[in-house]
Amino acid sequence: MDFAATIDPKSLGRVAVLMGGFSSEREVSLSSGSGVLKALQDAGCDAHKVDPAETDLMTLRGQYDRAVISLHGRFGEDGCVQGVLEYLRIPYTGAGVRASALTMDKDTTRRVWAQSGIPVAKGFVATSPDQAQEILDTLGGDVVVKPSGEGSSVGVYKLKDASVEEIREALAQALRFDDKVLVEERWFGRELTIAVLGGKALPIIEIRAPEGNYDYQNKYFGDVVKYECPAQLDEAVTQNVLSACEAAFAAIGARGWGRIDAMLREDGSFILLEFNSSPGMTPHSLVPMAARAVGMDYQKLCLWLAAHAALDGAAELRRSVREACPIACPRKRPDCGACGAGISDLDRRAFSFSGHQDH
Repeated sequence: MDFAATIDPKSLGRVAVLMGGFSSEREVSLSSGSGVLKALQDAGCDAHKVDPAETDLMTLRGQYDRAVISLHGRFGEDGCVQGVLEYLRIPYTGAGVRASALTMDKDTTRRVWAQSGIPVAKGFVATSPDQAQEILDTLGGDVVVKPSGEGSSVGVYKLKDASVEEIREALAQALRFDDKVLVEERWFGRELTIAVLGGKALPIIEIRAPEGNYDYQNKYFGDVVKYECPAQLDEAVTQNVLSACEAAFAAIGARGWGRIDAMLREDGSFILLEFNSSPGMTPHSLVPMAARAVGMDYQKLCLWLAAHAALDGAAELRRSVREACPIACPRKRPDCGACGAGISDLDRRAFSFSGHQDH
């Protein structure tokens, strides 16, 4: 994939940068979105802030050519806003409706990856603190407890040699954020994260957090965490991890971009932990760091994301156009597989094929 290709900001049309929202990650989203918005505007894009907590998304119909999603967590990464944008026929960044909904649920993601032969940790789904003894008997006392539908380490508890009571308390706290939690065997080793753009894994980043505590505070507000990009790993291990991440991206049907977290042991074995369908773009965020390693600065990354906005139904729409309008128009444009009208033109005409040849 050519990450160095020049993108004309004017070709992107009017861009909505969605940020804020309703989730527990609202403040991080505002930070991400503000950075993306400034980068696009500085590049010459006609970009505008849209906060779903303040603006009815239905009013976006016909007002924007594409949307850059900088929302995190619920209503931002779970397929909800993606579904709205599909309905409005506004192309958007990141995973589509199905992939977003799937990956928002950590347990479902883990199951799909396991069935695809991708290495994951042993796991257990809990819905009550009363399952603490069962968890201890099944996985032992070294476990990670996390809400199945939250991100940014919200409600995550990492336990070592935990007792039944400690597991019970972690379950009770995590269940405040979701009605089910994923409990996994805790791996000790090197913490890695891998950005994926257009299905291609970027250089691996190693995260070195104090005592392995890469929590919400350390992710976004502290300076004690150290990062190494590209991570200094054995070449064979590097290729194995990158290949697994690209396979994981494909297995969940993702598109656009995403970020995958992983753990690596000294013997070279590793597991993938979770997929982030709308990664952070704050000053502390990791996708921009990986992008720099392949020659993309922050602004170029934002332009790339906006340029790759898409709709899940775009391919089906093109097929419909070819069936309904088999004769080429006199004034052809190269961006249409049938008569030359781009998808956005068709959207504005509400798919009126009678007017389709009049552009």
